Amino acid sequence: MYTIFINDTPIYLTDSPVNSSSESFFHKDEISIEKLLDIAKSNKFQQLYLYCTDLKLLWLEFKWFFKIEKAAGGLVKNNRNEILFIYRFDTWDLPKGKIEKEESKKEAAIREVEEECGITGLKIQKKLQKTYHLFQRKNREFLKITYWYSMSTTYSGSLKPQIEEGITDVVFKNKEEVKEALGKTYGNIKLLFENM
Repeated sequence: MYTIFINDTPIYLTDSPVNSSSESFFHKDEISIEKLLDIAKSNKFQQLYLYCTDLKLLWLEFKWFFKIEKAAGGLVKNNRNEILFIYRFDTWDLPKGKIEKEESKKEAAIREVEEECGITGLKIQKKLQKTYHLFQRKNREFLKITYWYSMSTTYSGSLKPQIEEGITDVVFKNKEEVKEALGKTYGNIKLLFENM
C-alpha cells in the first residue's frame, strides 16, 4: 500500500478490498485519478482509498500525473533519546530537503539536517520508510518522495535554524514534547512515528 498526503488527507493506493464498503473507497476502473484528486482537495472525506488488483501498475499511473521531487531527511536522536524538530510555517516538522544532482540519498539527508539545524556529528542508524505528499508550485502539481533515515548524534552545541528556509526554531524534544509536537505537524510526519 502507498499512502500519499494531499494537505492532511491521506490517499491510500491499495490492492486490498478491506475497506470496500466505505464511501471513500474507489475502484480504479470507476474513477479517474484527476477526479480522485478533486475529491481529496474538497476535504469531503478524511481519507480516500483507490483500489486496483495490480498495485505496481496503479502506482506507475498515479506517479505519471506529477512532476517528481525527491528529498531526504532525518529523524535524529541525541544521547538523551530526544528527537530533533524544526519549526517552519507554524508547524513542527523534521529536517529534510531536496536531493541534489550527483548526491546520494544518505548524503542529502545528512547535508539537509546539518544545514537546517546547524548540527554536526550525525550518524545514520538505519533507513526508515519513504513518505509521499502532493503540493503545488507555479501552477504545477508535484509529488514529493522523501527518503527518511534514523540518525544519532552526540552534538551538544547550540542549534541554529536556517532562517532563509523559513525555519524559525530548532529544538530537541523529549517524549512528552514529541507527543505535543505531533498534534501540530503533517500527516506524513505522524506516519513516521506510527511505524517506529
